[in-house]
Amino acid sequence: MDWTWYLFRFDGRINRALLWQALLIVALLAALLEIISQAIGVLEGTRSFSTSFEFDFDFGLDDLFKMVDPRAYRHLASANRAPLILRAFGTSLFLWIYLATAIKRLHDRDRTGWWIIPFFVVPGLFGQFSDLLPKSNWMLPYSLAASILWLWGTIEMFFVPGSASHNRFGPDPLAEFEESPASTSRPAKSWDQLSELEFAPPSASFGVSGGCPSGLNRGS
Repeated sequence: MDWTWYLFRFDGRINRALLWQALLIVALLAALLEIISQAIGVLEGTRSFSTSFEFDFDFGLDDLFKMVDPRAYRHLASANRAPLILRAFGTSLFLWIYLATAIKRLHDRDRTGWWIIPFFVVPGLFGQFSDLLPKSNWMLPYSLAASILWLWGTIEMFFVPGSASHNRFGPDPLAEFEESPASTSRPAKSWDQLSELEFAPPSASFGVSGGCPSGLNRGS
């Protein structure tokens, strides 16, 4: 597999398993960055070492929407510079990997990459700023719409199979696994009867050892 194309490029198609695998990769990278950040904090004396690890089931993607939230800027002054730079790097990396794999998965569903906006961006922004919205009944349809979009996108990208054949974004990524061994094997060569027949030259004569009297060759 071309891992550069898989994790960082936006062309082509991937199946459901590869999208789940990409999220697992993001989760492992998020855990690794958290361990490194904790080690930096221990070395600087700003935090104590802890053996407990809090697993984030949003794979760190919730931090993407905090980048556009002005309230998150208030904590920048009190944050340590090294963990902050590390977290910014990790967030950018997670965003790129998620977008690259999610868009290729949308291509597998024969959808353009712009569907990432209603499936991911709109529900994420609504969830980030929902506490700032007025608490009234007229906000209920917007909340319901955001939830429906999120559920629709989750089902589309993580559970529904892709196009069963070649579409406008490329060939079916599962085609090579669905082909039977007989179809991929080299076709058998047909029997050429004429090539297996041997004719004796007209001037040849058979002796006794050939099992035929020599007189038969002279027409007698």
